[in-house]
Parts: sequence; structure tokens; C-alpha cells
Amino acid sequence: MSLKTANKVETNRVELEIEVGAAEFEKAVSAAYKKNIGKMNIPGFRKGKAPRAYVEKIFGTGVFYEDAVNAIYPSALDEAIRESGYEYVEDKIDFDVTSVGAEGLCFKAVITVKPEVEVTEYKGLKAAKKAVSVKEDEIKVELAKMRDRNSRLVTVEDRAAAMDDTVVFDFDGYVDDKAFDGGKAENYSLVLGSHQFIPGFEEQIVGKNSGEEFDVNVTFPEDYHATELAGKPAVFKCKLHEIKVKELPELNDDFAKDCSEFDTLDELKADIKAKIKQQKDRAAEEAFETELLNQLIENLKGEIPEAMYENRVTESVREFEYRMQAQGLNLETYLKYTGMGEEEFRKGFREQAERSVKVRLALEKIAAVENIVPTEEDLEAEFAKYAEQYQMEVEKIKSFIPKEELSKDLAVSKAMDLVKANAVKPQKATKAKKED
Repeated sequence: MSLKTANKVETNRVELEIEVGAAEFEKAVSAAYKKNIGKMNIPGFRKGKAPRAYVEKIFGTGVFYEDAVNAIYPSALDEAIRESGYEYVEDKIDFDVTSVGAEGLCFKAVITVKPEVEVTEYKGLKAAKKAVSVKEDEIKVELAKMRDRNSRLVTVEDRAAAMDDTVVFDFDGYVDDKAFDGGKAENYSLVLGSHQFIPGFEEQIVGKNSGEEFDVNVTFPEDYHATELAGKPAVFKCKLHEIKVKELPELNDDFAKDCSEFDTLDELKADIKAKIKQQKDRAAEEAFETELLNQLIENLKGEIPEAMYENRVTESVREFEYRMQAQGLNLETYLKYTGMGEEEFRKGFREQAERSVKVRLALEKIAAVENIVPTEEDLEAEFAKYAEQYQMEVEKIKSFIPKEELSKDLAVSKAMDLVKANAVKPQKATKAKKED
């Protein structure tokens, strides 16, 4: 195969003229003959035994050319694209055979390629990374959550039910003096104030004692899901069996030992503080990057082919499908459930797809301008990181992730590091001093 010419015919469209030599094309024709001869009935020969020359004499020398062209052109095109130096964007290919015969094959293919873009400014962008700190109240909130998770319910018998108590009771509901479906239960556990029941129901349990029987009078909301009950008054005959209160563990060193890997409460607090700070640092870094990326997108100049956006949307849809499959569902079922059509569903990914494509193009351009090329040590370290993350051998990871693609990703990552390192933190305005 040889690439004869590569010419731009319109924005982001390149025409490649490709030649496949006689010997290489002959191999493809011979393979096409072997593939098809078993299906051909030739008078005077057993099925599949007719010589190629005889078949070509009857049906013409080009009888196997179409299959040969279809078989050889994909690899020839891929090789030509690599030789051209253009990056192909998966899209429609306009294919045209210009000559075919014993002398070989010549064809033209018009492909969509990555656009030539410029980033007018990427050093000295103004963005501030928020300084973070952890307040004592934030640590207290996390400790309160831990105490709540490790709490236990204790029965109380010396007082009436109050909000936030857990009560165990029976209820039997009636509308127009008739029982209705779903209106009866025994030993039902309810947290008062959780608003699980009809408005006004839980409040009427407050003040009642264990063993007490009483009526709860309520009215179903007008928009209640069971239309036969909506807006109607109801009476629930109830019997309260038990009142429970949440008992929280005492906050001390024993709590730290029982509920964490630490021996003291101070050590636990320090760990909570470090984790909160880590989360805030990560959020601040993401906000900082987002601000810079927004500016890079504004500074990106170039005409981006529609195919790049559509390809990214397709990738997002595919990723969504994988997540659904992991939950035992499929996209078709999801679309039926939500009432969305496929096109409407795809539109939901469009905005993020455009942003993702633009960011990638901008960072790739910066990497090219700055001649950012990851070293072998960089690549090996990244492969090792993936191996540790997925608990696999490094060589196995290498078989899944092409080295060339990983190198591109690393270059993009290093380009982003360069942008961040050269960002300028905006100075706060200062008030002019008053003259004496």
C-alpha cells in the first residue's frame, strides 16, 4: 500500500488517494476466490473444485474484485491515515474506486479529521483556588452522625410518647365506617415526626402512653395517590404497645475504640478533621480547574466537526448503558420507564459532550505547542497505578490500554498541570489610604 496524495477538500475533510500494488491485490483476489468457490456451481466440476482461471473465463476477470476490494481497503485505509499524519474522526467515509485490475487497486477516500485549533491564551489565566479550613462545628456534625449510627433504642415506660420517639403500635383504618386496603397493621414501628403518615396522624400519638387505645382522626390529602380515598375523612383505631427512645453512646475514648480504629477521641477527631479537609481541598481543586477550563474553552479557536460531538455523546450513552447493566437493567427499559425517546435521551448528554471535546482539543493543542511528551518512566508509573487500582498484573493492563492512547492522556494531564502552574491568582482590591 502507498499513499499517493492527501489533500484537504473542505474544512476538516481530507481526500486520500491510495494505491495497493499488484502483488498485494492479487493475494486479496486469491483469498476472495477461495472464500467463494465453495458456493459456486460450475458445469463440469464438483462444487468448489473449479479452477480460478476457468471461473474468471466464464464470469469475467473481475468476478472476485468486489470481495477483494472490500477485504483489503479497511487495512489499506488505516495505514494510509497513519502515514498522512491526520487524526481520523469516526464518521462517514466517501469511498471511490478509481482503477482496479491485474495492475492493482487505486481508490480515493474522503475522511473527517480532527480540526486544526488554536488556544489564544493559556498562560497567565486568572483563577483563584479557595483556601480551605475545618471548623470545630463540622467535626461535631460528623461525630454526631457517628453517635447516631451507633445508637440503640431503649424502651421507656415512665412517660408518654413525644416527638422523635419510636413507637410500636397497631392501627386499623376506616373511611365511611368501612375498612380499606392498606389501612391496617400490627406492631408497626414509626418514628414520630418522620412524616411517614398522613398529615396530623403522628401528632395525635404524642401524649399517649404504652397500653393506651385511642382513635386518630385525619383527612386524606386531595392529591392522595389512592383516588378512592383522596380528600376523605378517616378514623384509625390504634393501640400503643411500646415507646422507645434513641440512646446515644457517650463521646469519650471508649467510643473511639468501639466505633473506629483509634484509641482516643482526640485521634478520632484529628482523623475526621483530616478527611473533611481532604474533601474540601479536592472540591477547591476541582473548582479551580473548572474556572481555568472555562477560560480555555473561551480561548479555543477552530471549527469543530459535528461528528466529534456525536461520537462523545455516543460514548456517554454507552457508559450509561454499562452502569444500567451493572444494576440488572437495560437502556430500553429505562427509556420506557421515563417516557423518553432515544433522541431526547441523547440530547441530555450534548452539552457536556461539547465541553469535553473542546477541553480535550485545547489541552492537546497546548501539549503540542509546549512539546509535552511523557517519558517511559511516566508511562510505566501510570500502568502500575492502573494495575494497583484494578488489582491486575501490569502486563495484563498493558494489553487492555494501548500505550499510544495512554501517552496522549498523560500529555493532556501534563498540559493541564502547566496551565494551573502558570495561572495568576487575582489580587484583592485594596482601599486607598486616606490622606492626613
